[in-house]
Amino acid sequence: MEHIPAKRLLIRSKDTGWFGTDYTMNLYRGCCHGCIYCDSRSDCYRIEHFDQVRAKENALPLLRDELRRKIRSGIVGLGSMSDPYNPFEAELQLTRHALELLDAHQFGAAIATKSDLIARDIDVLSTMREHVPVLCKITVTTTDEALAAQLEPHAPSPVRRLEAVQKLASAGIFTGILLMPVLPYLEDSVENVLSVVEAAAQAGARFVYPAFGVTMRAGQREYFLQRLAELSPDLPGRYLRRYGDRYECPSPHAKALWTAFTRRCRELGLLYQMQHITAAYQRGYGERQLSFFD
Repeated sequence: MEHIPAKRLLIRSKDTGWFGTDYTMNLYRGCCHGCIYCDSRSDCYRIEHFDQVRAKENALPLLRDELRRKIRSGIVGLGSMSDPYNPFEAELQLTRHALELLDAHQFGAAIATKSDLIARDIDVLSTMREHVPVLCKITVTTTDEALAAQLEPHAPSPVRRLEAVQKLASAGIFTGILLMPVLPYLEDSVENVLSVVEAAAQAGARFVYPAFGVTMRAGQREYFLQRLAELSPDLPGRYLRRYGDRYECPSPHAKALWTAFTRRCRELGLLYQMQHITAAYQRGYGERQLSFFD
């Protein structure tokens, strides 16, 4: 494991629209899940050797000092640029100890991951949720194991991720599914979307938050199209004809997917709108700590 220098870890969010997060934090740089669509590969983020995971040097002392200096607590988002539960986390435990520091300084956490390793930290997350908001977001874009292995070749399987959702939900931790991206021409069928929704409900998820499409920009676009060609030679041409150099690339079936998705979520009692998800988990940690948001 290579360590790289870091000047700071907590980055103030421009707004709190993304699940109510006040800060973002990445303890690692790069990711080894190998997802062919990952936006973090884009040139604008300047992450060299993206597939190599590097830990940030002195991350825990640095985080401790930053938290001490904060006058007001807030919610910290983990997993915006690199997965906080990459395979090296099993030994290094940077994410686990960072959560303990957040807890000690009365900061909440909103975690995004594709790894079932998050279930290891149920004890820490359960302690946190007694007095600060805790949200766990597990990405599942398909329940088709063979397709997932092609799109996310080194990430834990959807079955393992859904098992982690079940463990977290059973422990009373507010947990749901990020159904994103839904790749045009590969995952954007009603059957695929509803299979994820139904698997989420069966696992005890509280919400499913979707994006019916994908993003493409310099750096990431070239990699993505190359990998699509390995799946089917006609796919890059279909993408380029429809989307050109656009950043946001919605599925041509987005309207029909949204209609079917929202209907099924309502039937199953799943939240699916950002404001409702955010309000629900922020309220869910106990009346005695409402001053957190004053």
